[in-house]
Amino acid sequence: MLGGMSKRLRYWLLCLPALLLLTGAEKGEDSPVPAASGHGLVVDIAGPIGPAVSDHVVKAIHRAQNENAAVLVLRMDTPGGLDTAMRDIVKAILNATVPVVGYVAPGGARAASAGTYILYATHIAVMAPATNLGAATPIPVGAPTPPTAPNPDQEPEKEKAPKLPEGDAAQRKMVNDAVAYIRSLAEKRGRNAEWAEEAVRSGASLSAEKALQMNVIDLLAEDMPTLLNSIDGREVQLAHEIRKLQTAGRSVEIIEPDWRTELLAIITNPTVAYILMMIGIYGLILEGYNPGAIVPGVVGAICLLLALFAFQVLPVNYAGLALIVLGLVLMIAEAFVPSFGVLGFGGLAAFVFGSIMLMDTGVPGYQVPIALIAATATAGALAIGTTVFLLMRARKRVVVTGSEAVIGAAAEAVDDFRPAGDGYEGSVWLMGEIWHAYSPEAVGKGQHLQVIAREGLKVNVSPVSGLQQGGTA
Repeated sequence: MLGGMSKRLRYWLLCLPALLLLTGAEKGEDSPVPAASGHGLVVDIAGPIGPAVSDHVVKAIHRAQNENAAVLVLRMDTPGGLDTAMRDIVKAILNATVPVVGYVAPGGARAASAGTYILYATHIAVMAPATNLGAATPIPVGAPTPPTAPNPDQEPEKEKAPKLPEGDAAQRKMVNDAVAYIRSLAEKRGRNAEWAEEAVRSGASLSAEKALQMNVIDLLAEDMPTLLNSIDGREVQLAHEIRKLQTAGRSVEIIEPDWRTELLAIITNPTVAYILMMIGIYGLILEGYNPGAIVPGVVGAICLLLALFAFQVLPVNYAGLALIVLGLVLMIAEAFVPSFGVLGFGGLAAFVFGSIMLMDTGVPGYQVPIALIAATATAGALAIGTTVFLLMRARKRVVVTGSEAVIGAAAEAVDDFRPAGDGYEGSVWLMGEIWHAYSPEAVGKGQHLQVIAREGLKVNVSPVSGLQQGGTA
């Protein structure tokens, strides 16, 4: 009997691992996995969202995954940014294998436009008090209709989002695409999809407290320790698993941008890109005027290549860029073509219009400042005006070089002219040189003469009335 019990015990002991595996298989991937034991990481999204910011955030997400961080916090204070950069960040968040928390902070910060999409994409959306989000319309949809006085006899109507003009298909497609995009994010995270659509169609905005009431965000947090304590124990759906957060009391490390990100941020600044383009063009022009100078050509080529790289990733209007190039060509041509300022000022007008059109976007932080355009145009106008003034003054000066300079010049007979045909020939001292001369009248040595024409290396002279050798006028 004891032997039978011993056999049964061994049997169940052998079956126990298989039973445990079957139990685990029944749970599947929906079972929450505890958070990693590592520390938290924080990356700041401050200012306009562009290529540099998206590159920095995507690399931070990859680092958090490699280090198996407990959580990655995106601390945001942004007016919005470029659609392509925003979508790169959203895709990285949706495919992240670590929890990503969106945190609009500190007080007074905002997650406007593109920042709203990113906040909706994060696993947990948090805002500090006295912050706001919204205004997620991708493009300007026209000026708002002026408000009218309410009619007391008419029942108030529910506020509706402004409709796009029927004929503006491009705006309609962009807005509808943005609505579908943000609704998909809201539905994935279980947040308010109706308000998300309103934020896109009518540019609606919310305060932090109102956003919490309307299920746009998950919670409020005054500071980072409060945030970490508040999200502790929450379960979030990652790309391939459900993770239970263990963040209370965790230390956090702020991920600073590296030198590459800093350089990319500087180059892709529209003001810097515009200045680099100007330096590049003028550097190459100076090199053309002074071949072999080397420095203007090298600096100009580098600056122009950097500017072209920036224009590749920025929303550049190429019609504006073409107008700038045309304007510069016309202003340069003014120095060689006697148009008396027509080419120069026409080129200046093309340059100004092109500069205004260059960054054709309504995204805050991604326009060329009007003050910079005005300063550049003023400098160009002064240069053109100075060139025209100097050219006009030069026209009034006596010619001092070439054949024209000889005509009317004073000369002195070196010897007595000898008869030759129907006139007289001899040598004269003219402009520091001895010239062969012809005169229709007899000329004596030392007589003062005036050049009246030139034929090759011979000048035609005429005696100056009342001036003889040793005499006075």
